[in-house]
Amino acid sequence: MPGKRFLAISASMFMFALSLNALAQCALPKKAVKPVIWSGSHLAGPRLVKTPLPKSDDDDGDPSIAGMWHVIFVAQTLNGAPVNMVLDNAIAVWHNDGTEIMNSSRPAQDGNICLGVWIQTGKLVYRLNHIPWAGNDPANAPSGIGNPQAGAQLMEHVTLSPDGTSYSGTFTLTAYDANKQPVASFTGVLAATRITTSTSITELF
Repeated sequence: MPGKRFLAISASMFMFALSLNALAQCALPKKAVKPVIWSGSHLAGPRLVKTPLPKSDDDDGDPSIAGMWHVIFVAQTLNGAPVNMVLDNAIAVWHNDGTEIMNSSRPAQDGNICLGVWIQTGKLVYRLNHIPWAGNDPANAPSGIGNPQAGAQLMEHVTLSPDGTSYSGTFTLTAYDANKQPVASFTGVLAATRITTSTSITELF
């Protein structure tokens, strides 16, 4: 009889373990949870204790690039030839989810709102892939809004200042026609300052 009782207890424990496993796979949410350690003592009994997760790169105390920025783009080359001209005076917003939006100083009918995505590549270092659409073909509409054109690709490599109030770096801007052929290419430098609730619009002119 003791042997049968042991077998019955063992079978019950096995079925209980199976039911817990099924509950974990089917009934609990799929979202990641913090790991726990099963801890216990003879006095207090078993208990679940939270353990700290490894520290992520976002938790190292560095400032975030997320926010609103006033950005000046200065072209140094055009199609390989040296130039020195302000290419754009823009307002850009970098979001925590890795997306970015820029309001360019170009006329609205030319397409002055464009979007991008960014990734952090090192300590305070970021890469942005920005896609402007070209919105006006003046040859087809010299006195008004023209036909949509193709677009461009703006690649930025920037470094955020340690205090988080500015960033600077380099850019490459390549414009394409509707046949996917490059028609103009700029390289240059950029500099940005953070816009705060105290910033006056006259500071951006």
